[in-house]
Amino acid sequence: MAQVLEFKLPDLGEGLTEAEIVRWLVEVGDVVAIDQPVVEVETAKAMVEVPCPYGGVVTARFGEEGTELPVGSPLLTVAVGSPTADTGAETEGSGNVLVGYGTGAPPARRRRVRRMAADVVTSVADAPAAAPAPAAETRGRDDGPVPVISPLVRRLARENGLELRELTGSGRDGLILRADVEQALRAAATLEATTQEATLLPPATFPTTTTTTTTTTNIDGVTRTPLRGIRGAVADKLSRSRREIPDATCWVDADATELMRTRAAMNAAGGPKISVLALLARICTAALTRFPELNSSVDMDAREVVRFDRVHLGFAAQTERGLVVPVVRDAHVRNTEALSAEFARLTEAARTGALTPADLTGGTFTLNNYGVFGVDGSTPIINHPEAAMLGVGRIVPKPWVHEGELAVRQVVQLSLTFDHRVCDGGTAGGFLRYVADCVEQPAVLLRNL
Repeated sequence: MAQVLEFKLPDLGEGLTEAEIVRWLVEVGDVVAIDQPVVEVETAKAMVEVPCPYGGVVTARFGEEGTELPVGSPLLTVAVGSPTADTGAETEGSGNVLVGYGTGAPPARRRRVRRMAADVVTSVADAPAAAPAPAAETRGRDDGPVPVISPLVRRLARENGLELRELTGSGRDGLILRADVEQALRAAATLEATTQEATLLPPATFPTTTTTTTTTTNIDGVTRTPLRGIRGAVADKLSRSRREIPDATCWVDADATELMRTRAAMNAAGGPKISVLALLARICTAALTRFPELNSSVDMDAREVVRFDRVHLGFAAQTERGLVVPVVRDAHVRNTEALSAEFARLTEAARTGALTPADLTGGTFTLNNYGVFGVDGSTPIINHPEAAMLGVGRIVPKPWVHEGELAVRQVVQLSLTFDHRVCDGGTAGGFLRYVADCVEQPAVLLRNL
């Protein structure tokens, strides 16, 4: 008789308490292998494929597409076993760990597979037997399973032949993040930098993705849309920002003609293309070195300003599923070429819904390039709990006094919204003026490197 195991919706990280079923990847009666993705769910952070830690036959699914399930509720059941009695196979969890949900089992709990029940045998009579479980991944002899936040992180490591046990996680409690895997891959070989421009497409050009948001229209023609998933998360975060942060905004127009010429010259020299966003990011990290007060957050419980030594730079990305803010980790140590490649990778992941929770958290400062939507200016809302956001409008030809004469120059409006608790206007104005100076004269940036 086969053993029926229940797989519960795991904690996908960052304190998320529920997820919405977007698409089932398996049917009842299907044979699944250990760590095979079985369902695609949408959290308030990202779209995630959830792998099943057991190999066998799916006997039940819980929840229809569009249903929101709390973490820890049953997701599906799997009959674990073999259609033949003499295979001698053994089964256990995969050894991989999702946050709050261990799929590994200690060796003492390994069980001999027995003959399945007749109904299970019928459903798998013509299917291959479930894949045997790989040995549990361990850091060392006594350290137990490797902690991994995201199924996508494990898949990335597996597809590139990377041993997770050899990595040291940089996340909380040693969790292995996608950034850790990518850093290891970069160290092993020189990756070909992408030439894709790291600019965001208007919403109308994003590919269509599955959406399960329910709308209800009453008889008076009023449509009500639940604030769920990413839309709900955005609403909560922006409301909290406005409620808790006493923000102020300052702005300045800058002549970006020399910046655009510098970019053109860099790209004409050959090699990976450098995006405008990458140049602005490089300027931001240099400015934050001079004005570190803005790379911080406020802990009101402790009544402390928490300043960060590392710059994890977020950038606002509009997608079919809503506004997301991917994070370029350790942006302060990346050159413009590396920044361009990372912006391109995260932008593509945002467009396709492949961002992980690790890609969307941990930012210390945000760059918002709303100029891609054809607008000149804005007053950004701070990405709580950060302390500042730099907004960049479109770069367009405008009349400008240059060297004492009226000329047509490439002009951009820069706006900085900052938390008035971490600094006063002098610091914010100094930061914004330095950014504008670097935009107008890129040599200023080189002089201070």
